[in-house]
Amino acid sequence: MTMPLVSRLGRFAIVALAAFGLASCGINTVPTKEEAAKSQWGAVQSAYQRRADLIPNLVESVKAAAGSENQILSNVTNARARATGINITTDDLSNPEEFAKFQAAQNQLTQALGQLRTVVEAYPQLQSQARFADLMTALEGSENRINVERDRYNEKAQDYNTTIRTFPSIMAAKIIYGAKPLAYFKAEEGAQNAPSVNFTGMAGAPTAAPANDNSQASTAAPAAAGQ
Repeated sequence: MTMPLVSRLGRFAIVALAAFGLASCGINTVPTKEEAAKSQWGAVQSAYQRRADLIPNLVESVKAAAGSENQILSNVTNARARATGINITTDDLSNPEEFAKFQAAQNQLTQALGQLRTVVEAYPQLQSQARFADLMTALEGSENRINVERDRYNEKAQDYNTTIRTFPSIMAAKIIYGAKPLAYFKAEEGAQNAPSVNFTGMAGAPTAAPANDNSQASTAAPAAAGQ
């Protein structure tokens, strides 16, 4: 009876050591951090969807008061269609090309909305409408939320990517899971600059003062002479 007991103890020790070895090589850590990043991706999508849901009402409000800005309104509508037309799944998070397409479409929508903001500054009657003001406040809140959720996703993706590249978790990542790094959101080149809008040829657009305005020249000359 002694030998069977020793044998059972030996098998138990082997199983315990194997379990410890697997745990220490990241067999649980890798999927846990991957799921955390993918869960955060859901929050990113939700924030983008909230922004997309606001845009149709925003466009209609602008159209009612500033219908002459048809090109800008069309740009926003078309950019929204492109952004919502790209469906990216959690499996695509490891595909840099698909991820880049998604980000590019969202960036185009952000730029179109920036142009819209610049245009509506020329329409005080639009800015005074409570409905429009509420929509713009909600849109600003959505974009702030998008930035927060993107930053959180990048943090979790970095945590996961670091885990699958470092010992000992790299063993489980490569041998058991075939793990691939997740893509990051990147700041768009020139994102820190305010969007510019060319009003030339647009009906209803405010006109600039003449370049050779005599009144401006007469006031500017003394200032220049005093320098």
